[in-house]
Amino acid sequence: MTLTHTSTGRPRAFSDVLALLGARPARRLCLGEIVEAFGDRAFGPVMFFFALINLLPWPPGGTTVTGAPLLLLSMELAWGRERLWIPRWAERLAIDRETFRRMSGRLARPIRWSERLSRPRLYFLTGGFGQGAIGLACLFLSAVLVLPIFGGNLIPAVAIAFFALGVMQRDGVAVLLGWLTAAAAVAILFLAWKLIIAGVQHGLAWVGGLV
Repeated sequence: MTLTHTSTGRPRAFSDVLALLGARPARRLCLGEIVEAFGDRAFGPVMFFFALINLLPWPPGGTTVTGAPLLLLSMELAWGRERLWIPRWAERLAIDRETFRRMSGRLARPIRWSERLSRPRLYFLTGGFGQGAIGLACLFLSAVLVLPIFGGNLIPAVAIAFFALGVMQRDGVAVLLGWLTAAAAVAILFLAWKLIIAGVQHGLAWVGGLV
């Protein structure tokens, strides 16, 4: 049974579902429980939650762990699956529920703020083709997230958060913002790569001059 709808059939907000998950009595919260709670709405909310987690200040290499689930989610979204699937071993991955409550509490304000601003619009950007393209973009951004790059998580995580919000709320404007942020991430990566190459070439030239 999912938590996404009230007894009257009215859909609950993402933030309300997170609060209900945190209020359950069991000490551990499994990933399978989160996916089951959201049911057929799981793609957007779960991706949005992991994107926000990756926006938190992690030590170097921290996003290698927190970004890995987004790789699987993005592949399924790009493949066109209508319902989120995770392997059985991943269903058993769990965190302490009190930790989940603290984490979701820290994220509550930006989540509720985004819920107030977003609404269904520009449906073609979140339809079948649009959703597949979003999946491919998030797959690339997730691959960047798992690389141990200091400070390299911010812009990709923001882009994934916009994409996930668009899928969750069927909001094409959020998807457009996701594409713009993804383009900015690609441009920054390209410039960073050019600077690295230029630095290596300069270093080799300097060593060659000494020899």
